[in-house]
Amino acid sequence: MEIPRPDPERESHAAAVSPADITLRPLTIDDVDDFMVWATDANVTRFCTWEPYKSRDEAVSFITNVAAPHPGFRAICLGDRPIGAVSVTRNSGGDRCRAGEMGYVLAHGHWGKGIATAAVKMAAAAVFRERPELERVEALVDVENVASLRVLEKAGFTREGTLRKYVVLKGKSRDMVMFSLLSTDLLPLRHQ
Repeated sequence: MEIPRPDPERESHAAAVSPADITLRPLTIDDVDDFMVWATDANVTRFCTWEPYKSRDEAVSFITNVAAPHPGFRAICLGDRPIGAVSVTRNSGGDRCRAGEMGYVLAHGHWGKGIATAAVKMAAAAVFRERPELERVEALVDVENVASLRVLEKAGFTREGTLRKYVVLKGKSRDMVMFSLLSTDLLPLRHQ
């Protein structure tokens, strides 16, 4: 009888990571190769509004022209190595009491370890700390993206409801779940 060997990839997938090991920092051009790991993966981009990147030049352009100048775009790092990204867009005009919409993406090999939840908590705390006038951060998640729904629940966001046929994603009308986090929901984290 053959004894099954442990699968290190499967074991590492299930192993939780300490939140102390996770940091957020600006994404730089030096991170392009790490960025390509998740940005080219169709599994990772399945529920994203963008298609997988096809070239390094395309990634360099995105980092240079979009990510680097965006004040709310941060690399999710394990050690100092980017394994994903989180962003919070800023609203203006009548929506100034909101921070805007939060989005996040994480390399497939790091799913299921609590990293996305920790990064979302860190990004929300940071945006409320950096912009004390803000009252609300929102996140929209495809109803079929069960893992992402769970991330926001574990991060303390409130599920507000389902927006039916709210967005066209990759050619299909999709139902989205609206989540929110209010600055008053996060008071203990504001001082971290």
